[in-house]
Amino acid sequence: MENVRRIYVEKKDSFAVKARELEEELKGYLGIAGLKKVRIFIRYDVQNLSDAVFEEACKCVFSEPPVDELYHEEFKFPEGARCFSVEYLPGQFDQRADSAVQCVQFLKEDEQPIIKTAVTYLLLGTISDSEFDKIKHYCINPVDSRETDMVKPSTLITEFEEPEDVVSFDGFVDMDKSSLKELYDSLGLAMTFADMQHIQNYFKNEEHRDPTVTEIRVLDTYWSDHCRHTTFSTELKEIAFEEGYYTKPIQTTYEKYLTVREEIFAGKKDKYICLMDLALMAMRKLKKDGRLEDLEKSDEINACSIVVPIEIDKGDGKGIVTEEWLVNFKNETHNHPTEIEPFGGAATCLGGAIRDPLSGRTYVYQAMRITGAADPTVPVGNTMKGKLSQKKLVRGAASGYSSYGNQIGLATGLVKEIYHPNYVAKRMEIGAVLAAAPRSSVIRENSDPEDIIILLGGRTGRDGCGGATGSSKVHTTTSLTTCGAEVQKGNAPTERKLQRLFRRPEVSRLIKKCNDFGAGGVSVAIGELADGLIVDMDKVPKKYAGLDGTELAISESQERMAVVVDPKDADQFLAYAAEENLEAVKVATVTKEPRLVLLWRGKKVVDIARAFLNTNGAHQETNVFVDTPVEEDNYFKKTAVRKVEEALSKDNIKEAMLAVLNDLNVCSQKGLVEMFDASIGAGSVFMPYGGKYQLTETQTMVAKLPVLKGKTDAVTMMAYGFDPYLSSWSPYHGAVYAVTESMAKIVASGGDFTKIRFTFQEYFRRMTKEASRWSQPFAALLGAYDAQMGYGLASIGGKDSMSGTFNEIDVPPTLVSFAVDVAKQQNIITPELKKAGDKLIVFELPKNEYDLPEYEKVMKLYNAIAKLIADKVIVAAYALDSKGIVAAAAKMAFGNKMGVAFDEKLSANALFANEMGSILAEVSADKLEAVSESGVEYKIVAEVLSENDGFVYQDTTVSMDEALKAWTGKLEKVFPTKAVKETDAIETKLYDAKEIYVCKNKVAKPNVFIPVFPGTNCEYDSTIAFERAGANVETKVFRNLSAADIRDSVEVFEKAISQAQIIMFPGGFSAGDEPDGSAKFFATAFRNEKMKEAVTKLLQERDGLALGICNGFQALIKLGLVPGGEIKGQNEDSPTLTYNTINRLISKMVYTKVVSNKSPWLQFAELGKTYVVPASHGEGRFVATKEWIDKLFANGQVATQYVDFDGNISMDEEWNVNGSYAAIEGITSPDGRCFGKMAHVERRGEGVAVNIYGEQDMKIFEAGVEYFK
Repeated sequence: MENVRRIYVEKKDSFAVKARELEEELKGYLGIAGLKKVRIFIRYDVQNLSDAVFEEACKCVFSEPPVDELYHEEFKFPEGARCFSVEYLPGQFDQRADSAVQCVQFLKEDEQPIIKTAVTYLLLGTISDSEFDKIKHYCINPVDSRETDMVKPSTLITEFEEPEDVVSFDGFVDMDKSSLKELYDSLGLAMTFADMQHIQNYFKNEEHRDPTVTEIRVLDTYWSDHCRHTTFSTELKEIAFEEGYYTKPIQTTYEKYLTVREEIFAGKKDKYICLMDLALMAMRKLKKDGRLEDLEKSDEINACSIVVPIEIDKGDGKGIVTEEWLVNFKNETHNHPTEIEPFGGAATCLGGAIRDPLSGRTYVYQAMRITGAADPTVPVGNTMKGKLSQKKLVRGAASGYSSYGNQIGLATGLVKEIYHPNYVAKRMEIGAVLAAAPRSSVIRENSDPEDIIILLGGRTGRDGCGGATGSSKVHTTTSLTTCGAEVQKGNAPTERKLQRLFRRPEVSRLIKKCNDFGAGGVSVAIGELADGLIVDMDKVPKKYAGLDGTELAISESQERMAVVVDPKDADQFLAYAAEENLEAVKVATVTKEPRLVLLWRGKKVVDIARAFLNTNGAHQETNVFVDTPVEEDNYFKKTAVRKVEEALSKDNIKEAMLAVLNDLNVCSQKGLVEMFDASIGAGSVFMPYGGKYQLTETQTMVAKLPVLKGKTDAVTMMAYGFDPYLSSWSPYHGAVYAVTESMAKIVASGGDFTKIRFTFQEYFRRMTKEASRWSQPFAALLGAYDAQMGYGLASIGGKDSMSGTFNEIDVPPTLVSFAVDVAKQQNIITPELKKAGDKLIVFELPKNEYDLPEYEKVMKLYNAIAKLIADKVIVAAYALDSKGIVAAAAKMAFGNKMGVAFDEKLSANALFANEMGSILAEVSADKLEAVSESGVEYKIVAEVLSENDGFVYQDTTVSMDEALKAWTGKLEKVFPTKAVKETDAIETKLYDAKEIYVCKNKVAKPNVFIPVFPGTNCEYDSTIAFERAGANVETKVFRNLSAADIRDSVEVFEKAISQAQIIMFPGGFSAGDEPDGSAKFFATAFRNEKMKEAVTKLLQERDGLALGICNGFQALIKLGLVPGGEIKGQNEDSPTLTYNTINRLISKMVYTKVVSNKSPWLQFAELGKTYVVPASHGEGRFVATKEWIDKLFANGQVATQYVDFDGNISMDEEWNVNGSYAAIEGITSPDGRCFGKMAHVERRGEGVAVNIYGEQDMKIFEAGVEYFK
């Protein structure tokens, strides 16, 4: 059993979508003309596994017989082929290997296998040495991976060297300035040399000893810009303003700020002017004036938090009750990590954003992703030295963020990538999230001496060592080669477990205080929980041996939480964590003495006074010189899109219309957006694209509050505002309009702007001592201050990132405003055009002579629009931006393919003029009088035409097809929406069953068992759907942290199945859909003899039912329950589900037709009717031999098929989204009692997906419950 075995697994040619995609990339993007074919193999090296278990694992864990070829030890190497293999760097988390180990342990729980994976690329054709190097460079990111040879190792057991004890810097306190500088330069620290001198003074005068290596590294982390906002806290001494036309409003704002800070800080001499002070001053003033009464008052600052009264009908007969809820929101950036390792950096951007409100014990239910990039369509040859190509960056980052969100089960309601050439310096990666919980479930208390601190979640490794300091450093071509360890690797299934644990009120009420392990690791996350602490780092769970005290102190390994509990509650908390399959250990105790003490090997490696830590390093000072915007370059007087300007100069209106639609910042990003699950949680009021054709892009994400029991009409709204071109001209105007635009989007969607709260994202070039470098953030924050005070609405949080410089290039000055509102679902309107004959009108933003909003008039306007929406006068609306009316009207039109005729009296320039903050609205012609009576000015700019009438202006017509081609074509090669061109329609007869299986074991209220595995994320939605239908539901978590846990879970599951009438396999990403395939985890667990027998008895002896949706369908088909009706596994000819033809997750609403009524599950669905249902999957393509497909149709086992809007069954990828054979979406067992389908029928409810057209409810759950009555 000690010998290493090697296997290679390759997708059969029909299913090798990854290999085909890479082949197209290498030919088209890299220009490797001689390449004939690419083959990709997953390589597994396996040790410590018995022969019998290894053989079984080969057929169900490492490969799937219907879609994979498996080769033992080696594969046939064609003559002339080139080959290389890639593996993760040591210490990087390998989800595939980790999942493989867990799957194998399901087969035999006491096995302790070691598994390592690699990917082997085989290239056929004529490829030169330089082309081969180019390909390797494209496929390997040296930050997290490396090339490995083809020689099989003799052992996989890693011998970790025992780390040395932590040493002190001998003679540190007595070093002269030059010696200290020499040491400082050698350590590669993020802190300044002044900080180093500050440390020397402290240890010399207070501690009277030399510091340890760990203490220097911990202080570097603690005081990093990332953790302590040192740039934002730098004192700004002398502030001067450049003279110019726009100086007056900027300087006036500054003077107003000075007046207010005098009022706020009256008599306080220790307060100085800094960016942080400017960022917070409006909130302080508005709070003092009593205009922030909803702000949660707490010492814990995990996220922005407001208290909201929510009306809920709990369905208990007591009617509607009002509960106080906490609504949290947070924005997070991972610009530096994503720049160097796009997938991991973006994944942990979202992971970090989730963890902040999660540590505040609120449930995160919706996310927004706003990113900044340079043009991703440019050739790879244009890539700067030391950088990844923009195309690779944008795709890798999108894959990382979406992978994490999709796995954890978080609906991403809005995705937008903003393009500007200067983001080539460093990309922008922002994740913003919304979270909520009943206020009664959250306790806020301070830590008391003797309190216990528990570390729970993921284990600690070297990944992320130096992440906080790395994101705070200067970056150059050279530095990019040495910062691999700074990127953390995310593990979404573990964070999902934390979410489940913290959502339980009996758990959250035990937590006095909590901190997530973001930047800084143990030293910061635990170090911030109390003034006095003793942390025993020997108790910190490790991913592997060999970590020293410094690494344990600063590692930023993800998915970890530190909680403070009363000593009497500690064991109960540990027991709850174990129920959720989470590791948890007591690692620290709160002490009276205010010192941070870290122990390793029983010795103090850190022992620092809290007062010194809180100095945040040496006091920094600088002067500011504020540039004034150049009047001649006024962005508001320019045509925003250069190609539009060129077309207008030639009087070519058609060319101008097509150019604006084809612009990078206007064109469709549907291929990007569809990578993100938008429907999970069954609470998304908007899908990202709406209308009959799902082509109208929404501007606001709206979600129902995540109430587990009962119903509410309360919704949260979030919108962003930002234009990098405006900000580049004037950071001051850029910030004012970022705030205004985010408000306008909320108003256009039916929100109440008077309740808005903001959170800002600041992202600027790196600051130096040069006064003019500070101009951009200072001017931007002045603009944000002015807008907050002008509207009387506060930003109650934010995030700054001040390292947007690469060599000599700076990112555009960036202040993104996120507006959050709580509203009623019935007031929300959708933006797609509704009816031919309606008028399109513009409400123009009132502006003063300095091109700034007149705040009072804007508020009056927005109030009037809100009333017109509430009164159903306005039926659709869109916030305008710098691209003008044509772009907005087209986006509103595309969803239902309505035509638009623009008013002939409008000038051509007016069609494309900058209208930022203005609102375009659709109003029925007979209701224009109501608009006039509202007392606000408007102008009619267009009329809505019938479907497919195109866009008309004077004698120019752009057909709908021409417009859509321009709008959808720009990014198709970067974010494709289709992989296959087949569009054939299919003829299928309906199967009208003469008799349906009748249940002989009737019960009044059936019990449903829903198993929860690592990666399951649809259990809440599925539970709600079954309970609403009248069933009892039991969910159980499968625990697999040890062999004993596995044995215990098998017993628990066996008992639960024996007491159930229905077993439901829910959706999710079973162990992250690894190793290389969906639901292997699920299916492998149910091959256990006891669980297999329990399911067999349920179906064969008790007339039970089985339902599998998405990941659950994948489990059913891999077990053989569909189409066979019994658990017997798969052979080479078995039907199965594999990767979508487009080789990515697809999230959209799909149209499915019920083509058989044989199943008890479909008795309330109408035979032949089309239903529109959310789909979200990466492996939903149904494949089978012709014999099997014919047999399934003949038996009536094909339950549902993908169809177009009119019910025509089609192979067009627009409708048959995954390329399923015969467009099959769902199948049943021979008697119909086991039903598997891809689309998520559980994600439905009142006010869900309101911008989608068609019937959403198939009543599957109701039919399943009725079967037993």
